[in-house]
Amino acid sequence: MNQKYLAQAAAAVLVGVGLALAGSYRGTEVGGWKLFGVLVALAFIINWAAYVPSFLAKTEHFYDLVGSLTYQLLAVLALLLADSRDTRTILLSVMILVWAVRLGSFLFIRVRKAGKDGRFDKIKNNWARFLMAWTTQALWVTFTAGAALAAITSGERKDLGIVGIVGVLLWLTGFAIEVIADQQKSAFKADKSNEGQFINTGLWSWSRHPNYFGETLLWTGVALLALPVLQGWQYLTMVSPVLVYLLLNKASGVPMLEHRADKKWGGQADYENYKANTPVFFLKPPRSSSP
Repeated sequence: MNQKYLAQAAAAVLVGVGLALAGSYRGTEVGGWKLFGVLVALAFIINWAAYVPSFLAKTEHFYDLVGSLTYQLLAVLALLLADSRDTRTILLSVMILVWAVRLGSFLFIRVRKAGKDGRFDKIKNNWARFLMAWTTQALWVTFTAGAALAAITSGERKDLGIVGIVGVLLWLTGFAIEVIADQQKSAFKADKSNEGQFINTGLWSWSRHPNYFGETLLWTGVALLALPVLQGWQYLTMVSPVLVYLLLNKASGVPMLEHRADKKWGGQADYENYKANTPVFFLKPPRSSSP
């Protein structure tokens, strides 16, 4: 069984190498090495270094925090070590930093309060499976931030233009949706009168997973802002928002949470009505109740 997880981790590394080569196309060099490739390698090194004490302590408490710190470090280093900086590169770095600090601290506080993250109940006790999780996180960081990092480390510089402005507006909208949705759910759970209930108010009446919609939207904005200065193989990094959407909707996000919700409230009339009338992902204004 461990061989399976080690093979998956090795595959993630190989994909990371491919991404490093593509994103490095005509990019900045540091000490004879392509900066983009160095950043990808650093993402894996950071997560592997954090894996060791986390596995020894059998804890997942620092998983999301390390992921957040990886985003932050890569964004800062890319900007500092790039050959030149302009409005686009600064905006891209700030967008990643603001998002990573907000979400990373939110998730870290949440797991500390809960005492655990249910996703890791079985994973953290198997060294190979836990290693695969940390390796996957490194790959995830580099893929989601890939377009931004490629743009920052690219030698190409252009004015923002209409595409860049649209990208910034999409990021602002997505970020606001994600923050508001998370705050609304936190406030709902903090109210003891809601214990055992599901949230169907605020943005959660527009979508069953509005935070995930916001997440996808903001990374789409990042990719659009980066797009005008990408060249050649760097265009492959534009897969970022597509992967975010697929992961959240087909893998570890929506399917897992929908399964948990169905086990908890499935069959209840109010919950089934909520599911029938509320989109699973995209936002849609709720229908007005009949007078």
